[in-house]
Amino acid sequence: MEISTVETGFFKLDGGAMFGVVPKKIWNKLNPADENNLCTWAMRCLLVRHDDRLILIDTGIGDKQDEKFFAHYELHGDKTLIGSLAEQGVKPEDITDVFLTHLHFDHVGGAISRVDGKLVTTFPNAKYWSSERHWNWASHPNARERASFLMDNIAPLKDSDQLYFVESEDMKPFGNGFEIIFVDGHTERMMLPLLNVNGKKYLFCADLMPSMAHVAVPYVMGYDMRPLITVREKEFILRRCALENITLIFQHDPNIEACTVVHGEKGIRAGDPVVIGSF
Repeated sequence: MEISTVETGFFKLDGGAMFGVVPKKIWNKLNPADENNLCTWAMRCLLVRHDDRLILIDTGIGDKQDEKFFAHYELHGDKTLIGSLAEQGVKPEDITDVFLTHLHFDHVGGAISRVDGKLVTTFPNAKYWSSERHWNWASHPNARERASFLMDNIAPLKDSDQLYFVESEDMKPFGNGFEIIFVDGHTERMMLPLLNVNGKKYLFCADLMPSMAHVAVPYVMGYDMRPLITVREKEFILRRCALENITLIFQHDPNIEACTVVHGEKGIRAGDPVVIGSF
């Protein structure tokens, strides 16, 4: 197995929402906010080369929404999903599988494109993987989360013959080296890939720990549907990561791709930054 990060640009989100109950006096030192209290975040995806499969984990925000929508998030940066894949010699038709950690717009937007006015799957030969319980959750969203689930991202997948579901953690559609961990704090049944790359393990954190700052257990986003469950999930997963020397890969950290975890005086904490590059 080989992995490499895929950069798709940056966007901005409210700092208070991203850091929850943590005071701004503290979090502003970690990711400084602009005059509108907005912080810059990455939309990093992951490419996995495994046997004869080319697996893309998440797809960024895409480019099919209107100018009014994108204005809320102040997209910036030169990287795009398709452009970054091309830099690695990969065309959309080469992707065999698209693994969607969850269906919030900044994770699934690039999975669907608008071509000649029609919404179509961006990766025509790929199987798209979601969790059925999360799919049903996203298809009938609660009032608090509704703005994160856009039907332009969901309906075209439902109408395609490319949608598949991971039913449980025991199901391993990509083999034993690709473990799937389900978590329920951020949203219902978010899926985290745990990858074994030549004996070294990497956890793609998605929105459980969106940045290195969020490795600290109390740092839980205001966006999380069940924050106390997030706390328990982080505690459990971080203990395992420390025990098994698992590297964390961050989807939204604007500067740091990944880091180790170590035991400190106050418990498990973030260790040294790691550059994933291509392994």
